[in-house]
Amino acid sequence: MTGTLTIVGVGPGAPELITPAASAAIARATDLIGYGPYLDRVTTLRAGQLRHASDNRVELDRARHALQLASDGRHVAVVSGGDPGVFAMAAAVFEAVEAGPPDWRDLDIRVEPGVTAMLAAAAEVGAPLGGDFCAISLSDNLKSWATIQRRLEAAAGADFVIALYNPISKARPHQLGEAFALLRRIKPPTTIVALVRAAGSGDVGAIITSLAEVDPAKADMRTLVLIGSTATRLIARHGKSPFVYTLRREAGAGR
Repeated sequence: MTGTLTIVGVGPGAPELITPAASAAIARATDLIGYGPYLDRVTTLRAGQLRHASDNRVELDRARHALQLASDGRHVAVVSGGDPGVFAMAAAVFEAVEAGPPDWRDLDIRVEPGVTAMLAAAAEVGAPLGGDFCAISLSDNLKSWATIQRRLEAAAGADFVIALYNPISKARPHQLGEAFALLRRIKPPTTIVALVRAAGSGDVGAIITSLAEVDPAKADMRTLVLIGSTATRLIARHGKSPFVYTLRREAGAGR
């Protein structure tokens, strides 16, 4: 029997943000593999379907387990939050394929995209990603803090809108503040900043402020931080939070 492996994203939290293609892949699977809280978002199981939950920091072990099950003829769905290709399990699976047995390269492996936190957070506040943007993870589990600083400097110098994933944790409570301090040396103090917590869920909250006034203590690991470019604007609204958007056209472009 020929097995399959599909890497799916279950979106940022709300069930309606799981794509039909991801739901179909989950329904077809004989085995679901993933970080426990992400597997908990899959609320329906069919008869005989197995769950294999694991801790958050064993991505390669999880990937190898999924590949071995697929090699044994199982139909496996590796479940990620958000989009599986953005700071998630798709890269871990292909890393395991590259280093693993040659027959893993012949497996039917597919990636089903999902709604990543950056897109869900942007939608909560308006259209801050309307111009050029980039995404940077502040986690230094897989890269050095020096590398993160270098990338922040480059993104700020190029005037990208910047989305910060994994902004803060108990193990590194200081790094978001250090990132803001670095950015203040490059970007104007009036630069718009949005802290969007639990985007795409029923518990969403957003703080819209400036780079000069942003408080890193208002963020946690469920927060996506959006830092505007010089083309990012606010549209004030009476009694409501402003809309945030980034101009599509650079001044003088197309002339």
